[in-house]
Amino acid sequence: MSWTWNAWPWDADPDAVRKDVALAHEDFTCSGRVRGTVRPVVVESWRRSARLGIDPDGVAPRIELAGTDLADYRDAHPLAATLPLLRRLLLDTAPGPQIVAVGDAAGRLLWVEGDHRLRSRAEEMRFVEGANWHERSAGTNAPGVALALDHEVQVFASEHFARSAQPWSCSAAPLHDPDTGALLGVLDITGADRVASPQALALVRAAATAAEMELRARRIAGLLPGPRPAAQAPDRAPEHLLLEVLGRDGARLTMDGRRVELSARHSEILLLLSSAPRGLAGAALGARLHERDASPVTVRAEMSRLRRLVGPGLLASRPYRLLRPLPTDLDTVRGLLSDGDRRGALRAYRGPVLPSSEAPGAVEIREGLDAELVGALEGEDDPGTLLAWAEHPEWRDDPRALGAVLRALDPSSPRHAALRGRLRWLGE
Repeated sequence: MSWTWNAWPWDADPDAVRKDVALAHEDFTCSGRVRGTVRPVVVESWRRSARLGIDPDGVAPRIELAGTDLADYRDAHPLAATLPLLRRLLLDTAPGPQIVAVGDAAGRLLWVEGDHRLRSRAEEMRFVEGANWHERSAGTNAPGVALALDHEVQVFASEHFARSAQPWSCSAAPLHDPDTGALLGVLDITGADRVASPQALALVRAAATAAEMELRARRIAGLLPGPRPAAQAPDRAPEHLLLEVLGRDGARLTMDGRRVELSARHSEILLLLSSAPRGLAGAALGARLHERDASPVTVRAEMSRLRRLVGPGLLASRPYRLLRPLPTDLDTVRGLLSDGDRRGALRAYRGPVLPSSEAPGAVEIREGLDAELVGALEGEDDPGTLLAWAEHPEWRDDPRALGAVLRALDPSSPRHAALRGRLRWLGE
């Protein structure tokens, strides 16, 4: 097993690895740059997490299944048949306290078992049954990365994107249908440093293989039906989603290859929900949509119409929320900024967020993105990038853009003279 998937080589000092990666994580979350020795698989996961807008200080994975919905879904899931074997392999003979979790292909934890004290501590970061720990929901973590890359992997301490998860280490492996190869879910062990040792990853990999063989043996014996897709959770969301809101009065939703042009109000609703991972109560959503009429009845009616338009699987109620992260084109701009690619962010910025919207929540998001972009560009020293900023349709007559590029250009250049004239005209 290469160091790509192991947290450290056999001869490494885990304490040294932790300290080096902690410094690199702090640097990355502050500057978007990676310095020091960090595994490529971790660096790429950090970057994906940042592009998705995951807050390293505020990750709280959503509880997507609970109560009877969770119980019914688990009972119907093929992996339920593997639980007795996995308990024997990973809990009954464990060398120390640890947590064993089994999740579905979407990242929802279906079973979380093991040491009672560890589980109580893990509840503080919502490592609980029904919570979604896919990388796109919780940032870099072993079950999430294993699902994203379809490969066994370890995430050790400070390699986690969310600081709340950094006291923990974990090893995870994907679980497949032994006959079709379809991804069924993920197996994870979580605990102290030792669960990120090379031996631990080998154990998880072997247990995952044993679980898959258990499924095949039960089918041969007639104890399980033949190959079928994993049981679907209620309101399963589409796999391919994108909400385009930049420079558009009405957003465009791409969903499973289908494009839907949205009304102004529906555009505002999806924009607001995409920026609120935990969801919004009716009153809170209403306040962000309307300055005056925040009636729950009005909000409920709009949500009902939107649900009929986009179909099942995307929207949930109590609170109003998205069942899957909904990437937006403003996320792309923010991701490029976090990577330090200001020129790329400027190219990706096609205009203000829903420019005609007067909804308070949309105005806040629009002004926030503009402030982030302008703040980054004012710190730029590349004349080419600053020229592109000054010629962008949204900032062509903005004194901030003109002032920045004038400071970077040679005062004797013809371009400097032309821009100086434009700035003078604006002042007049």
